Formats: sequence, C-alpha cells, structure tokens
Amino acid sequence: MSTVLVESTLSDDERRARLYAGDLFVYGPKPATLAFAEFTRDLVREAFGDLDPETAQYHMEVEDYAALLADLKPRFIHHPRCKELIREVLVEHGADPEKTYFDVPRLRTSTSDDYLTSGIAYAFHPHRDTWYSAPFCQLNWWFPVFDIVPENGLAFHPKYFGQPVKNGSSTYNYYEWNATNRASAAKHIKSDTRVQPKPEEEVELFPQTRVIAPSGGMLIFSAQQLHSSVPNTSGRTRFSVDFRTVHHGDVLGHIGAPNADSACTGTTMRDYLRATDLTRLPEDLCLEYDEVPPMADAILVYEGTR
Repeated sequence: MSTVLVESTLSDDERRARLYAGDLFVYGPKPATLAFAEFTRDLVREAFGDLDPETAQYHMEVEDYAALLADLKPRFIHHPRCKELIREVLVEHGADPEKTYFDVPRLRTSTSDDYLTSGIAYAFHPHRDTWYSAPFCQLNWWFPVFDIVPENGLAFHPKYFGQPVKNGSSTYNYYEWNATNRASAAKHIKSDTRVQPKPEEEVELFPQTRVIAPSGGMLIFSAQQLHSSVPNTSGRTRFSVDFRTVHHGDVLGHIGAPNADSACTGTTMRDYLRATDLTRLPEDLCLEYDEVPPMADAILVYEGTR
C-alpha cells in the first residue's frame, strides 16, 4: 500500500526513493505553483471568452469544444513562460535544476457527464505511464488549475504498484505513436480508435486513493503508479496541468521503480529538458533505454503544432 506524505520536508533524494517505492507526495499552494495555475487560468479564460471554462461544455457544440482545445492546448504546451514556471516550481520543491530534466507540460481537461472523453480530452482508463514508454525513473507532477472535488480528480490504485496487470503495452512503440497518432487527437470526438495500452484483465478499482489539493497545490507520483481519470460527475470540467521529470543521476544509474508488467518499446527519454538551460540528455544515454536502436526515420521527439 502507498503512503500519502503531505508537506513532507524530505530532501529530493529521499523523496525520489520513496516515490520509486510507491508513495505519493502532496504539497499545499506555494508561490511558484500558484503563479503557474494563475498563468494557465488566464490562457484558459481567454480561450473561452465570455463563457465560464468549467461550465462552457453546456453552452457549446462538442465539435466546437474539441476545436477550441485543439488550439488552446498546443499554445499552452509551447508557451515559453511554461518552461520558466516549471523551473521555478522545481526549485521551490527542492529539486536540483542542474540535475533535473522535465518534459513540456500538458493541459488536461476532464469534462463532466461524458460530454467529451476521447481524443483531445481523453478520459484515461487505469494505466501506468510506463506502459507508454516512460522510464521507471520518471516522476509525474500534477496540479489542478481550478479547485477540484473528489468527483473530478484522479484515482490511484496502489495495490497494483508492484502487482502485475495483464496489459497491451507489448503493442506500443513510442516512435510509431509519434508518427501516426499524436497529431490526430482532436479528430477523435465521439470515440477514440487509437490503439493504446489498456488492462487486459479486470482491475479492482476500489479501494482507491483520491488526492484533492486546491489550485496551486502539487501532487507528485511515480510513472509506475496505476491511476485513472475519475468518472466526472461533478457538473464542472476539470482543468489540470502535469509535467514529468527525471533526475540525471537516476538516469545514469538506471535507478527507479520496479517494472511490474511493462513490455513497450521506444523511450520518452529524449523529451526531457534540463531545467537550467533546456538542453536534452546525451543521445548515448538515451540509447541505453532503447530495447533496440531506433530506425533512422523514427520520430524520436514529437514537436507537435506550435
């Protein structure tokens, strides 16, 4: 079972070790995270105009809503201010910016009552990020943009942290996903036909852990954690931001959570940028995380729409 540590004073080294063992860390609002949430709220409100972003789904055709997100989300992802804010958040939470690498942040939306649950607003089934070619030293940083409630957050299924789940990760290759699936997310409105790793056996969703932090609060968890989107019955769309990090020393030493059941190929290791200067990890180090050398024409890093 996982332990939830609230406002922990452990060092970053100690925290990473606990995260790799299955614990969850939660922090209350801090200046840098509050600034990141406020910056994101401004972008979201600008995109929705006169509509309240949390209830706009009740006043828009679903196709128009998906088109709005298809413009908003890449604009957020590639905004230069986001990288500055991530660096500030990491330092604020005790991470060494010289040794910590992050990927670009994602703006997530979870609409209420099954309004839009595919493609650009995919409602995630129980999954581990490690089924999607994430390294086992990856840590996920997650915070709500607006305040959330238990009915529109995330659910963790900690009994499965070290317990294998039969799944379809053996069919997933990160470079193939970059080439054929990522750009088409906004086209999947009524259903999502993209093949993604899913459990291939029944997963006991309860007992589960739901962590509810206010806007500006931060949740950190291992990429090995089995988690899912809570079926949103709150009547309000949940907006959240997440980004992922790796520590150079852990990448170098192949230190991380145990592999319970992942069989995917490719690696996201080339996505990470050093917090100080935005340089990427050396290619020879990334190759250590490839099961086989990638093809010459493989799309190793997805640049997306800017």
